[in-house]
Amino acid sequence: MTVSTLGPVQRTKVRPEGRQPVTSTYNELLGQIRSQGLLERRRGFYILIFALLTAGLGGAIAGFVLLGDSWFQLLIAGALGIIFTQFAFLAHEASHRQIFASGPVNDRVGRFLATWMVGMSYQWWMTKHTRHHANPNTVGKDPDIEFDTISFTEEDAAKQKGLMAAMTRRQGYFFFPLLMLEGVNLHVTSVRSLMERRPTVGRSQELTAIAVRLTVYLGLVFLFLPLGMAFAFLGVQLAVFGVYMGASFAPNHKGMPLLPTGSRVDFLSKQVLTSRNIKGGWWMNALMGGLNHQVEHHLFPSMPRPSLARARELTRVHCATHGIPYTETSLVRSYAIVIEYLNRVGLAARDPFDCPAAGDLRRR
Repeated sequence: MTVSTLGPVQRTKVRPEGRQPVTSTYNELLGQIRSQGLLERRRGFYILIFALLTAGLGGAIAGFVLLGDSWFQLLIAGALGIIFTQFAFLAHEASHRQIFASGPVNDRVGRFLATWMVGMSYQWWMTKHTRHHANPNTVGKDPDIEFDTISFTEEDAAKQKGLMAAMTRRQGYFFFPLLMLEGVNLHVTSVRSLMERRPTVGRSQELTAIAVRLTVYLGLVFLFLPLGMAFAFLGVQLAVFGVYMGASFAPNHKGMPLLPTGSRVDFLSKQVLTSRNIKGGWWMNALMGGLNHQVEHHLFPSMPRPSLARARELTRVHCATHGIPYTETSLVRSYAIVIEYLNRVGLAARDPFDCPAAGDLRRR
């Protein structure tokens, strides 16, 4: 079976001829995972992480108060950007039922972490992320590859006009700088989703939490710092948050095969073919909140972070046995792949009257 891809990504061979159909092998792998207890909850681990992050947040607040009117406050702002991102990782894991066995308890914890600690809508994230997991890198179904300043498909790139088309042609180079604005975008988009006229679980609860957090946070920043420094503080905090969030999620699927609308691919192949793991061991696991094991996270969404490394070993063997391509690379290399991929997609926005040969002559 061969899966067609869109854009510059080439066709990917799923299963060599003569191999056992992969549609029946996921249960085999799942059985191995369950037999080793890798789906069992690890509440002690998450309680420890939450305690460490809470201590870090307390230390940042103490440093903020003690430093007073000092440009060293920007270091505190950067630290807060990192701490808020780590809390977002925990909210993400709660949304996947990784922390507690009870769904409602996970939701309460996830909503608290997302709204009070990070300042984002948990329900918006749940809705968006559930769609992504169901159809990763599937055109028309995965919200993470929909156009939003950056074009992830040639079709979207070709629609851009004027200045946007010019930027799209080299969008790979703009991707990471644009992430400095992603923190603002995430906050605004999540709040906007809560204001839409449609049924939303926990709407009033989330709006109240976000409003109170924002009021207290901004009040403290502008109360303790001069106006210019206060804006600089917020700018750094949001920039670090946006870059850290984007740089943690982008390597996992960008540049991997895209599945056309209406494609029929078995669950195992769909999740493995469209996901990329990042090497690095335990420290990368801590840095990326378990997102470095993206293949295993997509195959077993409720698996707690500490179990992902062992699941990776079993999954690699399973994929090798059944001839399913398993992608893993370094963090730096993944960023290079993302930039190259986005630039190749962006070439679809080239002016149809622009002659490539003439362009080459002009550059000489």
